[in-house]
Amino acid sequence: MSSPVRLIALGFAFTLAVPVYAASLSNTPITETGRETLSTERSVLSDSERARARTWNLSESEWQRYQQLMQGIRGSISPGTISPIEVLGIHARDVAERQRYAERWAQTMHEDAERILAFQHAYDAAIRRLYPNEPLINPALLPDPTEKTGSLEPGDRVMFFTRDECPVCDALFGRLIQKIDTIAGIDIYLSGEQGGDDEVVRDWAKSHAIQPEWVRSRRVTLNHDAGALEQLTHGEGEFPSLMRRRGEVVSPLSPADL
Repeated sequence: MSSPVRLIALGFAFTLAVPVYAASLSNTPITETGRETLSTERSVLSDSERARARTWNLSESEWQRYQQLMQGIRGSISPGTISPIEVLGIHARDVAERQRYAERWAQTMHEDAERILAFQHAYDAAIRRLYPNEPLINPALLPDPTEKTGSLEPGDRVMFFTRDECPVCDALFGRLIQKIDTIAGIDIYLSGEQGGDDEVVRDWAKSHAIQPEWVRSRRVTLNHDAGALEQLTHGEGEFPSLMRRRGEVVSPLSPADL
């Protein structure tokens, strides 16, 4: 296999406790005015909060409960990017409520995956249209094949070339995905007779437990091979194959380095 290579054009495309307020009311007088004031304070949302609630298709009461939950342990141990639907689902008060939020989150993630793949498809088409005569890889920049590449570093990305129904590929991917938290990311390239069929890529990602959050944060990208491995290896590449991308330099990576 070839060693480090400078990329000319290569696109990588393709997210608790509820504070329990307990108070002894036995000797505490509460006037009608006090109850009305409390009710008014809890029902008021700012314009921006109402807009955010509508974005997530949540009612004002759901948004208020989400905000309360984020004041407790959920806001302390979860990342700031956790969605309101996830928060409400994690803290569901019964099975039916949990199922309702789970279905809503599944629909949201499915729609987002469609958008990501649609943009990847548009990006690939734009590259072919804008740069029709430029090779994906500049062969002149390919170094001596005997040069060793070394191990992975935190800033590296790994390019994984695979195909559908490949047990050997799946076994290698199982080792690679364990590195997801120690490297910059993994770029998956799927090859097969189906060519640019996005449904094949989607099914592969689902069957290999690719988390939607990895894709949204670009820790994982899903791509069609489209001849990339052939250009990187001068037609000598086999599936599965690993490449390490460090900055603009791409190098072959041995499975032993995982």
